[in-house]
Amino acid sequence: MNLQIRTVAEEDIPDWLQAVMTGFLRPPEVSKEDVEYRTAHHDPERTLGVFDAGRCVATFESFPQDLTVPGGARLPSDAVTRVTVSPTHRRRGLLTRMMDKDLRAAKERGDALATLIAAEYPIYGRYGFGPATGFTEWRIDVARARLDPRYAVPEDGGRVDLADGQQVRDLGPKLFDRFRDIVPGSVSRNETWWKRFTGQIRLPSHPWTEPFHAVYRSASGEVQGIVTYTVDDKWEAKLPQNTATVQQLIATTPAAERALWHFVCSVDWVTYVKTGVRAPDDLLPHLLGDPRAAVVHQTADYMWLRPLDIPRMLQARTYPVAGSLVLEVIDSAGLAGGRFLLDAGPEGATCTPTTRPADIVLPVSELAPLYMGDESASRLAALGSIEAGRPSALVTADTLFGTGRRPWCPDMF
Repeated sequence: MNLQIRTVAEEDIPDWLQAVMTGFLRPPEVSKEDVEYRTAHHDPERTLGVFDAGRCVATFESFPQDLTVPGGARLPSDAVTRVTVSPTHRRRGLLTRMMDKDLRAAKERGDALATLIAAEYPIYGRYGFGPATGFTEWRIDVARARLDPRYAVPEDGGRVDLADGQQVRDLGPKLFDRFRDIVPGSVSRNETWWKRFTGQIRLPSHPWTEPFHAVYRSASGEVQGIVTYTVDDKWEAKLPQNTATVQQLIATTPAAERALWHFVCSVDWVTYVKTGVRAPDDLLPHLLGDPRAAVVHQTADYMWLRPLDIPRMLQARTYPVAGSLVLEVIDSAGLAGGRFLLDAGPEGATCTPTTRPADIVLPVSELAPLYMGDESASRLAALGSIEAGRPSALVTADTLFGTGRRPWCPDMF
């Protein structure tokens, strides 16, 4: 069959969008508004399609993003999204060819790494991606949360005020910028993200429900947190059975986080709260009078990471103590492999090629969880994912790469 892999021109957009919808099992309908929005934000150099006799049968897109790594530094990333292959054209290597083309272009651009949200676990490891952050979602039974006395005002002298979309667009970006300084795994949001999140931009392919917003201000008046949520309308036998679903809750202080969760759990007629995607070690359950009131609804891997420039990555993050390791990274794609000497400490790090014997040997995909602090070297070794040249190397790696909190990516992309 004559399959053509190429960048997507403007006239291809309706067909390309239909292939995206088909691949994600959504109704294969593309509205005029969706095409117009896509055309206005189209980057032909980073949008790929596979065409069979003029019809799009596979899709791939990437866009510029930056990722916060442990310590607060931000690295340029190739964010991969809208990856589909139509069911008529699977098992023909189409994704492999598109991925290889995109990753090589990203390395040439100078991106330190690539990221994606994996819909399915088994797919992306063969391209050098590994799970770098996880998530947990809780369902809170408000009656069991034991918020006694019921919420009135924050205990620390701050205040919570309802807000509208415009206020969130005004306050949110600066707050999120501060949030990103302290949350490794978080990724950049552009102006368009905030417009879509608050409903200033609405598309037929994404039905809109106007949410509630609330802002936490400290006693000094500083904005330290925002929560956005929707509430269903369900009653049984004249008793409320409503669920509040949190779309985002970002906070730069524990006090703001506590106040916003207590606020949401105290809204009249709300019986249950679904937390949305949260950090796997989130404070939430222990902010309640009874932590068992927060039942795990789901927990899984979330953002995956693919190293492209290992020395740059290792030099960017921070390390709690001084230490040295020789890492041998195996990369069958030839994009980032090699043997590297990491000399690291609280004052900074260097990472250079070396011929010294390796302390730890690992596939490039296993560097992702180790680098972000989501897994320890000892646990990865126990799983057989990495090999240690000497037993003490695992202790050194655990100490160097360990972080106080697990990384968290709050965004779908």
